[in-house]
Amino acid sequence: MKKQLCILLTAWLCYCLPAYSQERTDSLANDNTFASGEQTDSKPVFHPKQVIFPAVAITVGSIGAATSFGKKINREVRDALRYRDHKIKADDYLQYLPVVSVYGLSLLGAPAKHDYLERTVITATAYATMGVLVGSVKYLAKVRRPDGSSRNSFPSGHTATAFMGAELVRQEYGTWYGVAAYTVATAIGVARIYNDRHWASDVVAGAGFGVLSAKVGYWLFPYTGKLLQKFTGKKKENASLVPFYTGGSGGIAFSYCF
Repeated sequence: MKKQLCILLTAWLCYCLPAYSQERTDSLANDNTFASGEQTDSKPVFHPKQVIFPAVAITVGSIGAATSFGKKINREVRDALRYRDHKIKADDYLQYLPVVSVYGLSLLGAPAKHDYLERTVITATAYATMGVLVGSVKYLAKVRRPDGSSRNSFPSGHTATAFMGAELVRQEYGTWYGVAAYTVATAIGVARIYNDRHWASDVVAGAGFGVLSAKVGYWLFPYTGKLLQKFTGKKKENASLVPFYTGGSGGIAFSYCF
């Protein structure tokens, strides 16, 4: 079973990453919004193929959570991956690593598609979208966690956060930086199953919601970017957006220097 899971995870990464490389090339070629420091295109850059992975992941996760066959697979995966002695605590913190990398990679010299303030607007939009989607579905679905602690298991918020950040990294820095970010995000999803906090279907759907939320951030940027220009008067790189986690809860801290 573990060997099969490794094969599935490898296939997951192969699908998520290389298949997106052409999409980024098309996006860079067609999206002139703030590309050279000025807004030249007011239309969102949307392609139907961008929703394929999120739609498939959310659908598969939903089927897994709602059907007897899916629940059987969930139990088998849980039994194969669940911890035996000690839980992993790092997932509570590492879920934010891809989001932090959206800023950190440029500090290390990697060229980003947007400047710091623009990335902050995109990330904030994506994070707000993810919060609404994940929170609403959790409230409506009321799926019990594997450890029986509560009924807010579906979808996985940790996984959604990690995959949202991974997609932001891929969009900003390209496929190969995305490989590392998606690898971390996948590890977070596996860790949530290992810790007996989520079913496999929660993790799959969470990944879909996370990627979809990141894409919404970019789709809406031509509009949020206009608000940004009105607010600042001119482009500045003096804003920051930093995820945090304390005492069992997390969020994002925003700072702007006038």
